[in-house]
Amino acid sequence: MAKMLQTKQGEINLRLEQLEESDVADRAKEELDEIIAKLKEKDEEIEFADSLNQDLVVKDSRTSEELEEAKKEMIRAFEERSRARSNLNIVVKKMGELDQRAFRAACKEKIENDDFEGEFALLYSKWQYEIEQPEWYIDDDGKKKEPINENDEKLQALKAESGKEAHDRVLRALREMSEYSPHDRCLEPELWDFKKDEIATVPEVAAYLVKQWRASKKKRT
Repeated sequence: MAKMLQTKQGEINLRLEQLEESDVADRAKEELDEIIAKLKEKDEEIEFADSLNQDLVVKDSRTSEELEEAKKEMIRAFEERSRARSNLNIVVKKMGELDQRAFRAACKEKIENDDFEGEFALLYSKWQYEIEQPEWYIDDDGKKKEPINENDEKLQALKAESGKEAHDRVLRALREMSEYSPHDRCLEPELWDFKKDEIATVPEVAAYLVKQWRASKKKRT
């Protein structure tokens, strides 16, 4: 009888162990299913984010193209207007072109007055020619140099002969050429705020044009 009870007890214990294992397996399956569901949800979120990002990239590219076209039209318009008027705050600046007016003012004290025009014309032509030379921007392997060497012997000689302001004007033109057209060395047109002496953005130019239009409208009424 005792032996039979032991056997039954053993069977009961085994069954309990099996039930416990079954419960553990069920819980593990539930947790695994929950993890899989969360991963699927994350995948869907990532897929949505990727899709949204692609849409934004396309829209940004389209907007950039439209802004570039608007900028080109503005440049053409201001080039025409600058021929007729000289009092505009927004002008078209040729990037890499030595600012003749500013360079003239910088050289004024260093050149003898009795032959200023002739000497200045030669000096300006010399440095505009220098600015367009490839050795400032391209190394022997055809790669772009970065940055412009401020300690170049020619620049230091210019500073000694014509002063720091003349040197800085030439250095600025060199940097512009390096940024805009180091290989072709073309004078690229850019919208320029004459008062601030800096690049004018498309929105800034649009605001300026609206202001000009309103002022013109008031004068007519």
